[in-house]
Amino acid sequence: MSDMSAVRAQLGAAVHEGRPLSPTGVQERIFARLFTGLVYAQIWEDPEADMRALGIAEGEALVCIASGGCNVMSYLTRRPGEIAAADLSPAHVALLRLKLAAARHLPDHDTFFAMFGHADRASSVAAYDIHLAPHLDTATRAFWEDRGLTGTRRIEMVARGLYRHGALGRFLGILGAVARFCGADLRELADAPTLGDQKGFFDSRIAPIYDNRAIRWLARRPVMLFGLGIPPAQQRKLAADADGDIVAVLRERTRKLACDFPAAENYFLQQACHRRYRGRSGRAVPPYLDPRAFDAVRAGAAHVDVQNRSLTDLLAARPAASVDCATLLDAQDWMSDGQLADLWRELSRTARPGARVLFRTGGTPDILPGRVPPEILGRWRYDGRASALALAEDRSAIYGGVHLYRFEG
Repeated sequence: MSDMSAVRAQLGAAVHEGRPLSPTGVQERIFARLFTGLVYAQIWEDPEADMRALGIAEGEALVCIASGGCNVMSYLTRRPGEIAAADLSPAHVALLRLKLAAARHLPDHDTFFAMFGHADRASSVAAYDIHLAPHLDTATRAFWEDRGLTGTRRIEMVARGLYRHGALGRFLGILGAVARFCGADLRELADAPTLGDQKGFFDSRIAPIYDNRAIRWLARRPVMLFGLGIPPAQQRKLAADADGDIVAVLRERTRKLACDFPAAENYFLQQACHRRYRGRSGRAVPPYLDPRAFDAVRAGAAHVDVQNRSLTDLLAARPAASVDCATLLDAQDWMSDGQLADLWRELSRTARPGARVLFRTGGTPDILPGRVPPEILGRWRYDGRASALALAEDRSAIYGGVHLYRFEG
């Protein structure tokens, strides 16, 4: 089996629930094929909320899902001893490896920020050729230098607006166009000077869009949310929060993104409205792009291992009692009961005393009780207070729940 065939088989195992020729089965297979390419140029979970909830300490060992790499890179600001990251998408693995090489080998923070902060500078392509390409593994270099159908190398994305690419970037572009067609220019929301102005814009310009019959019909089509990286099974969990009406869920999550955090400090809102960052330091960018954190990110990048495999397989290859923290993103929303049991069996085997696991769910409830065998889950304690606080602080605003478990042996 080729490497790509193996990846597609793993993705299929993760997202396929319906029969191949059923409507659900067809949708799941479209999603799995989409996910072999670049979905997230920027990950859509808030690393600051993660780090506060997990309490990452210097020298600790972390295990993560890679996704777009922003959170793994941001965790380096806490100076962990090591990070092991896994992802089933070869594109996400290649993106994180590029970010790690950039942190280690670009000459300074300005060059680093040009590539992943501005992400639209022609000079970044030359920086790649001079400083990064010689240090990349064969597969990663082949990914970024592939010319595909366009005839230009994939690395050119960092000169044309990296965050306009990938399934999420394209989806946000379409979303912005639809909003403008309906009379709401989202760029005005991103420029709003106060929370009151943000709330006024949402109430008068965005909320009415969700009452449009055509928009409501489109929002209920599963394929429309593939650009957010949400497979059909997770969409069903989202809809469960509102008695099956996913439109109501989307409206409330949009309201949180638009209204609950100052626009200038919420880079997720800036990405949703502009598909780029609009700032350089503090909360206007992910922590790894803050110039004050560059030394820590550069030093820690050498201690990150990125693998194109499932997180369960990565954990299975680790020694017992070797993990302090794990972040699972929303991957468990895709998993069967058997896959959840396998994952938590490995998490329990590799957890050190006091280890923490953080994950998100599309719906509000914790999905583990009743699905993970009690002899496994009983070794962990759910931290309801920290979970609720992490959800409230998550500026990405797309998830119904953030959940934190602590290992008790």
